[in-house]
Amino acid sequence: MRMLNRIRVWQCIIRKLNTPARFVVMMKSSDQPLDTKKSFEEKYFDCAANGNVEELKFLLQATFNSDHRNSKGWTALMFAARHGQVPVIETLLEKGCDVNLVNKTGQTAQDIALFWDQKNAADMLTDFIKKENPDKQLRNYFSLNNLDRMAEHRKDNSWLETKLKEETTKFIVFSDLKPLVVSSSNSAKRYKYSLVRLAHKDVELELKSNSLLVFLGVESFPKDCGAEDARQALFALDVTNTDETKFKSLVDESVFIPGYPASMQLDPSDAGIFAEARSMLDWLDRYKFCATCGSSTKVTEGGYKRTCDNQSCRTNKGIHNTCYPRTDPSVIMLVVSPDKKRCLLGRKKQFPAKMYSCLAGFMEPGETIEDTCRREVYEESGIRVGRVDYHSSQPCGHSPCSLMLGCIALASSENIKIDNDEMEDVQWFHRAELVQMLTRQHPQGLFVPPDQAIAHQIIKAWVRMTANL
Repeated sequence: MRMLNRIRVWQCIIRKLNTPARFVVMMKSSDQPLDTKKSFEEKYFDCAANGNVEELKFLLQATFNSDHRNSKGWTALMFAARHGQVPVIETLLEKGCDVNLVNKTGQTAQDIALFWDQKNAADMLTDFIKKENPDKQLRNYFSLNNLDRMAEHRKDNSWLETKLKEETTKFIVFSDLKPLVVSSSNSAKRYKYSLVRLAHKDVELELKSNSLLVFLGVESFPKDCGAEDARQALFALDVTNTDETKFKSLVDESVFIPGYPASMQLDPSDAGIFAEARSMLDWLDRYKFCATCGSSTKVTEGGYKRTCDNQSCRTNKGIHNTCYPRTDPSVIMLVVSPDKKRCLLGRKKQFPAKMYSCLAGFMEPGETIEDTCRREVYEESGIRVGRVDYHSSQPCGHSPCSLMLGCIALASSENIKIDNDEMEDVQWFHRAELVQMLTRQHPQGLFVPPDQAIAHQIIKAWVRMTANL
């Protein structure tokens, strides 16, 4: 009962912390009052630095944000790493702390542990990162689709029909390309929504009305589990012509959300599934007629192909890109100055106020990734680019056909000449400013896109590469 009362007191405090009022309550372990937000933060960070696991757990039960930062951008995980507090690190990782956050000098908790020679702490963080990302390949938001797409079964109609009717099969539904979601149970509380998964009986009428349907894949399990046929299949279904309230009534507090920016608040694995499903439904809706002869088409191969109804059409012989979903590659690049001490960021007119990002643009036919970077950077900023290195990629969840190819490019010139039709501003930024923008500490309020965006990851990667530890 005492613990419950303490938790209620702390919850009350947290709800009030953003007001100017001062509160005085008794601490769990002392008779000293806590009367400001700063005192609460200090207590939280002191517990992390000193290894006080029980007190830390108590504070976290008060719904305090485990990734909270101090004025220097340090988190509790960073303090624990600095002082080698392995039990604290273990507790914070269980609470879903983000190991990729950087402080104002561009260091992650892992960087800090390595710098201060806290071997056990560094090993734990390294092992955690390897477990989360065993192939050491950066997986951007919208790229964390855990489904096995099982493309080899798409031409097997009987197999698809069997999967469609299995009791374990689930359906995610879209109305006007808006997915049905519910508040997320994500323990880290960083993401607001999860996709609603409905049963066959919930969508039976829509399946009979020739609604657009796409086989997305099956839940992935280890290859040696021997349960391939038992895995849960997942389909995406377009219910645009059905009253949305029918589906919202099936799950309490469910809602259809717009693709952007709400999709940036999906659980990461669901964001990857969303990107696949929305792209496919958008393509099926846009390309109902044959691009070669204009005849009607029918959906085949689990939704991944449109076949022309005109048997004499040449698209029915061989492979043609008009029959399959399109992907439009685009480049997004962080341009590094010739002295490698600054980076080039720009503002488009449609960006939120004070946000700067990497330059970007679409590839043209017959063009390489490297040449696209060089052309787009010159067109938008007047800067010449030499060497281009690939960083990572990201499907664009709210722009269905786009695949963003992230790069880091080395400039061979410095004088900026802005294309005013596309850009509102382009500037060189020193590393210290980029860190301020990443951590929302810039004196002018400038910032970069959130960490779900590939631009954020590229900028952060360069900041880490140039960290002066």
